[in-house]
Amino acid sequence: MTAPPGREDGLHVGVAGCGAMGLPMARALLRAGFDVRGFDIRPAEEFGDFAGRMIADPARFGAWCDTLICVVRDIPQIEALCFSDQALFTRAGHPACLIVSSTIAPPFLHDLRRRLPADVALIDAPMSGAPKAAEEAALSFMLGGDEAAIAAHLPLFEAMGRHLHRLGGLGAGMSAKVLNNFVAATTVAAVRRVLAVSAELGIAPEALLAVMDSSSGQSWYGSRFREIAWSCEEYSPANTIGILEKDVQSFLDALNDGQKADAAPLPEAVIAALRRLPPAPEVR
Repeated sequence: MTAPPGREDGLHVGVAGCGAMGLPMARALLRAGFDVRGFDIRPAEEFGDFAGRMIADPARFGAWCDTLICVVRDIPQIEALCFSDQALFTRAGHPACLIVSSTIAPPFLHDLRRRLPADVALIDAPMSGAPKAAEEAALSFMLGGDEAAIAAHLPLFEAMGRHLHRLGGLGAGMSAKVLNNFVAATTVAAVRRVLAVSAELGIAPEALLAVMDSSSGQSWYGSRFREIAWSCEEYSPANTIGILEKDVQSFLDALNDGQKADAAPLPEAVIAALRRLPPAPEVR
């Protein structure tokens, strides 16, 4: 049987953006036997037992990587990573494959494709499942791009995830992700709103969560409310609720790129609701 890439053939896998998702993804790859290094603008000592595998110099990191998994926050950070501040793809030595696991507006991927060196394979591979699934190597990946490039990197995705959805050409994975995250954002807004008022109607929040979990109001967020680390966060541009807002805006950007402005009122209402999330009640 042919060995998965990175075990016997010496493939070097870099993870850029070692935050709540990127770091457990890198650890999952390491557990699976891949040669992994991380890059982040934060000091290496912040990454605990992975600190020794962080490469602080972007030129050395980019030259070391064969495949780069990008898990940075947004388009400006991708721009910085690829072309400006860290400039990984403007140097002679650069990764041969870029896997974008950040959630961004799908149209940007095609602009990214035009600007990357022609010899770089580009895969969009956004993921879902939150940090807990990343820690358990149980993420869902939505994959788009060249079929041969995706097939060559399936062992990486299998090491980090449990559900792999191969959806088509470049941008298909990202389109599925922003559609999925729009639904997720609506459930966050709805669940937080009903939890905030349930006691006024004589229903304890924990009782309502139990009802919804076995009824038509069931949702990923509601059913996992106690185990999601950010479930009680209020809106801040810097936290996970702020990331959800960014993801809904990415959905809007995709619609506007296709001149589908008539579909905008509901996403805009969800963004407004996320910005006004009520405080989460105590749930026993």
